[in-house]
Amino acid sequence: MQMVNVHEAKSQLSKLLEQVRLGEEIIIAKAGTPVARVIPYTPPKQKITPPGAMEGEIWIADDFDKPVDDIFECLDKESNST
Repeated sequence: MQMVNVHEAKSQLSKLLEQVRLGEEIIIAKAGTPVARVIPYTPPKQKITPPGAMEGEIWIADDFDKPVDDIFECLDKESNST
């Protein structure tokens, strides 16, 4: 682990980033006091949800596929009564 002050970090950023890319950790300090840690980036692992993982969390009504023809009949009755 290497510690560098802000001024040095600004002037040698490319070199420091190459060291980080190779796995080294860099501490950036201000007046000798550590302020930040620069570490290699690791992309987040994508979690693939297996089929059936939401069992019990989703509810479908028993009549979800019931025909909706009666809705239109209701509208017809209203239009005929006026």
